[in-house]
Amino acid sequence: MNFLFHILGRLYFFLKGYTIENNWPKDVKKAMVAIIPHTSNWDFLFGVLSRQLIGRDIKFVGKKELFKPPFGFFFKMMGGYPVDRSKRTNFVDAVVDIYNSKEEFYIGIAPEGTRKKVKELKSGFYYIAKGANIPIIVATIDAGNKKLVFSKPFYPTDDKEKDFEWLKNYCSQFQAINPETSWP
Repeated sequence: MNFLFHILGRLYFFLKGYTIENNWPKDVKKAMVAIIPHTSNWDFLFGVLSRQLIGRDIKFVGKKELFKPPFGFFFKMMGGYPVDRSKRTNFVDAVVDIYNSKEEFYIGIAPEGTRKKVKELKSGFYYIAKGANIPIIVATIDAGNKKLVFSKPFYPTDDKEKDFEWLKNYCSQFQAINPETSWP
């Protein structure tokens, strides 16, 4: 199956004319992958197919409705974890526990939480990274330059405002697939 996804990924990126810029060091065995901006349904396909091309088994979370029949099996097979957004659960602590129990683990989260225009990012990804003491790798589809960019690791500090300002400055250099709904 991995070989098939590798071939499909190469074909997809070739046909779309995209390349991958991977600044993610091989020795980073755990990371929070923040997909910013998230403006298109194509973001998911780019992410899933890029996993094999960069050699990282990045899991993802999605709203629980995606995991119901008839397609739920597909999202689970692709490495998805369902999230019930209607309940107030301690999602951050649960994911930190998963990170702490694994030798190698990556999960991708779109901090915007939607493909619609938002003014602020949701902060769960940030607190997961802080709680698990892992870096954030920003994954960005740069439609203007036709590339998928994985940032160097960024370790959150104790200054959330400063860290989010860094994220905003970093992400503002890229053009989203749908710039009108892009954060920042």
